[in-house]
Amino acid sequence: MNIIRSLRIVSSLLVLLLSACATTTTTTTNEWSPSADTKRDPRATQAPRVDLSKQSVSSVMAPSNNLWIHIRQGFQLPELDSPLVLQQTRWLTARPDYLDRSMARSSRYLFYIVEEVNRRKMPSELALLPFVESAFNPEAKSTAKAMGIWQFMPRTGKDFKLTQNVFRDERRDVIQSTNAALDYLQRLYNQFGDWQLALAAYNWGEGNVAKAIKRNQAQRKPTDYRSLTMPRETREYVPKLMAYKNIVNDPAAYGIVLPELENHPYFVAIDVTRDIDVEVAAQLAEMSLEDFRNLNPAFNKPVILGAADQQMLLPFTRAELFQMNLASYSKPLSSWTALTVTKSETPEQLATRLALNSQLIRDVNNIPRGMRIRAGSTILIPKPPGKDSDIPMHVAEHGQLKLDKTTPPKPKTAKPSQGNNTTASTAKPKTASTQQKSPSTNASKSAKTGSGSGSGVSAGVKTTP
Repeated sequence: MNIIRSLRIVSSLLVLLLSACATTTTTTTNEWSPSADTKRDPRATQAPRVDLSKQSVSSVMAPSNNLWIHIRQGFQLPELDSPLVLQQTRWLTARPDYLDRSMARSSRYLFYIVEEVNRRKMPSELALLPFVESAFNPEAKSTAKAMGIWQFMPRTGKDFKLTQNVFRDERRDVIQSTNAALDYLQRLYNQFGDWQLALAAYNWGEGNVAKAIKRNQAQRKPTDYRSLTMPRETREYVPKLMAYKNIVNDPAAYGIVLPELENHPYFVAIDVTRDIDVEVAAQLAEMSLEDFRNLNPAFNKPVILGAADQQMLLPFTRAELFQMNLASYSKPLSSWTALTVTKSETPEQLATRLALNSQLIRDVNNIPRGMRIRAGSTILIPKPPGKDSDIPMHVAEHGQLKLDKTTPPKPKTAKPSQGNNTTASTAKPKTASTQQKSPSTNASKSAKTGSGSGSGVSAGVKTTP
């Protein structure tokens, strides 16, 4: 039995009470302790979790030291008899740099995904699906606003309870999005009874696949993946996955050298029970900001909120460093707080009222120029001096930012000339041929969104490798 699965430690992590700051009048402590008022999302308990106050990360082991072998042993999907598989395999092997970048990125996430796939007794080929969706880029964003390594559309993310608010977007969260994607794939398999059709529905939408099946049934045609009429992207979707399977199954046959991936967890999940700046967390873990964000891409703001029942992921090699450095850290953990705007105003008006820098407000809240903050919106601002409280739960869970366009000032009307000049009053307006034409709307470029009877998680997705 895999020892990882027997070590699902659900006790809260890092129960730490830091030493007091060296002050003469007050004692300030940074408490990192479990919150009795919050209930953790049960999906999060599947991540390898270690109580660093009682256990060493070295105690979490796996029976095999090669993750690729473990993945191959779980292959279950039938071969797809299509020339598109060979075409996609050749496309990948002709681009070793692209393949190397994708494989290198996958090393952070693959163990967790493979463990979840195996736990659900699903084909391990599904663990390779983020290669097709996003090239394992956690910051991938499509033109249709799909996000993360699994490329969840906003509506589909909400259907699977992935939080999308001003502070975090769980479509980019490695743990939450993985579990939501596998939930969705299992549901699609139960609906269609075939993994190839389930994958088509993941890309195109279950409603579209169901309609395609009904059309074929009405015409007494086969209803398998190859026989359905579908968009080109969906037609190539399963062949792309099978191309990655071919390379992982026998890399030497294609002149590919896979990166070494050890068969043990890359990261541990640490409960966040106090607000902490992203930069401070990375500093305490002795990680670069980029490396920290690669494991924690869901955080939209420069602060991670304790009240939101969140976790941050740290590599095994950095978790104990984080614990040690946190124990001796005497400065405030967070430098940000949240404000609910009670009336609509521009960032400049808000900055004047609060004596803050308007550009800072724009930058940290991603407010474009020409936009006004709508009443009821949640804005992140620097903590005022002396304020040490964390952002409350109702704001952390439900904070949203809504913007309106500012109304441009009305142009001044020129006074009519008092003279006898009739040129201005008799001047003809510009004809249509001399006026600047507005660009036409290219409706065909708008990707369909949504789930259910609409398109799937990633239909129309074009991501940057």
